[in-house]
Amino acid sequence: MPDITLPDGSVRHFDNPISGLELAASIGKKLAKDAVVMKVDGQLMDLARPLERDAKVAIITRDSEEALELLRHDAAHVMAEAVKELYPDTQVTIGPAIENGFYYDFARAEPFSSDELEVIEARMREIVDRDEEIVREVWERDQAVAFFESIGEKYKAEIIRDLPADEVITVYRQGGFLDLCLGPHLPSTGRLGKAFKLMSVAGAYWRGDHRNAMLQRIYGTAWADEKALKAHLHRLEEAEKRDHRRLGREMDLFHFQEEGPGSVFWHPKGWAMFLELIAYMRKRQHQAGYVEVNTPDILDKSLWEASGHWEKFGENMFVTETPDERCFCMKPMNCPGAVQLFRQGIKSYRDLPYKMAEFGKVHRYEPSGALHGLMRVRAFTQDDAHIFCTEEQITEECVTVTKLILDIYREFGFSDVRLKFSDRPEKRVGSDAVWDKSEAALRTAIEASGMQYTHNPGEGAFYGPKIEFVLRDAIGRDWQCGTLQVDLNLPERLGATFVGEDGEKHHPVMLHRALFGSLERFAGILIEHYAGRLPLWLAPQQAVVATITSDADDYAKEVAAALDAAGFRVEADLRNEKISYKVREHSHAKIPAILAVGKREAEERTVAIRRLGSKAQEVLPLDVAIDRFAEEVATKAPPPGFGVEEAAA
Repeated sequence: MPDITLPDGSVRHFDNPISGLELAASIGKKLAKDAVVMKVDGQLMDLARPLERDAKVAIITRDSEEALELLRHDAAHVMAEAVKELYPDTQVTIGPAIENGFYYDFARAEPFSSDELEVIEARMREIVDRDEEIVREVWERDQAVAFFESIGEKYKAEIIRDLPADEVITVYRQGGFLDLCLGPHLPSTGRLGKAFKLMSVAGAYWRGDHRNAMLQRIYGTAWADEKALKAHLHRLEEAEKRDHRRLGREMDLFHFQEEGPGSVFWHPKGWAMFLELIAYMRKRQHQAGYVEVNTPDILDKSLWEASGHWEKFGENMFVTETPDERCFCMKPMNCPGAVQLFRQGIKSYRDLPYKMAEFGKVHRYEPSGALHGLMRVRAFTQDDAHIFCTEEQITEECVTVTKLILDIYREFGFSDVRLKFSDRPEKRVGSDAVWDKSEAALRTAIEASGMQYTHNPGEGAFYGPKIEFVLRDAIGRDWQCGTLQVDLNLPERLGATFVGEDGEKHHPVMLHRALFGSLERFAGILIEHYAGRLPLWLAPQQAVVATITSDADDYAKEVAAALDAAGFRVEADLRNEKISYKVREHSHAKIPAILAVGKREAEERTVAIRRLGSKAQEVLPLDVAIDRFAEEVATKAPPPGFGVEEAAA
């Protein structure tokens, strides 16, 4: 009978098969009380499942990271049960756990109202109080189809019909509610707890196909305890205040319109910020030994076929056909163009590593429903770079790139950065032998950097594995930005070679590297991270000189001219309005520094400075003020007081 090996290495022998709950109880009462699922030889399973053979088993408790997805999945099932009890004619379709929560799609003639969400949530709490046992059952396919059709659940019947012939059909029963599901699930509804909240309703096509029926998707969030739920709701409130789309309007940075979906219309102030990002990166890349290049936006389809993009990425590409019947594609990535540049002239091993950087505009089709301000667009600029090197240089170059990326993020105020290692996806080019070599090289490099990382299986690019750099912002949200990819496929597919020390031709290794990723998206992240209060060096408009009285108009112009000559983005506000009105208006527009000048300031050649977010005012001689601003810009200092409110929150 089974010998169970626990995470601490100890082994427990049992004379008969034992369930996960019984195993937990044999270890301790508290563990049995807190247990939600078990991991058997690396696979999550229901606690009620019998352990009949030798296995490595870990009991997962509700406060663990792994339990969170399970809690959210069960919250979706409890919500579906509540909806069926309240609105019996509603059909349930699919309800997974997602990041920070869950959803379930329902087929119902009448739209759900916000009041009904409150009613559904109240019924969910009743179901938790009932503590209904959740039981896994294995059904025959025909039996399952017949059952769900008999109760009017045609969507569930369709799902079962479409499952592979050898798929085990499992149905979970909780109270009078039955749902098709792979599982695993909690032992009972009472284990879910009440740290959940229904958030919103949206439309969703059945199976994501616009040709199918429109369903109603109810979103919710669920957490291990009330404290975590409250913290999440607070983050959502903060995120709403920081929404870059609203701040973009208030700060007059950019807009979108229907004639160019997913494409940014940059206003002068927003474009100034965008150019500042490029100037910063251009300087850092030059210092790191990169040469800057530029490649065409439109290239013949044959090149994308040769690179593998057409086969693996063609559905996301914009295509046009010319009168001479040639087919061209808007580039979704810059890498094939970089290879064409490398191929010009003969390259020697002495030329490697050869580092090319490009601020390349790429175009990718994203469904209209996925577009989201600067964060998800169809046309964006990558701070792309491609490093051509030998296999022996991979580790050193990857470590160098990793250090550069982390240093740059720190200058932008991101000190909390996570690394993810993503290996081969299902859809890919190249042999397994090449992938083995690429993955081993990148893993060696990331370990050599000394950084902790997590494994992200199957999420590599179609041509090579990658490291993803994930930033955590001021309110605890994670943003995947930079990437570093090792590619042994594309140079060979596109015929890139160099002459080695042996006099023979060899294919180089190609490292794909982006630091910001999408400049548009990084700009949006910065706006939200700083809640619009951008550092002085990066702010679209750095200062405004506002007159207190019309007597100071000439002096205000002089001050603005002096700041402009010193390289600052500045405007003068000479309107016949009260200074309090001007200060309020410019603060609302997130101008970092307001320099108020009146008759006294003109006589004494001073400025009264009020910084964004502070009610204090400091009077300084004009030349001292300019020197102080210049030092703040040179040191890339954060906005005054930044981090204090965020830490308190």
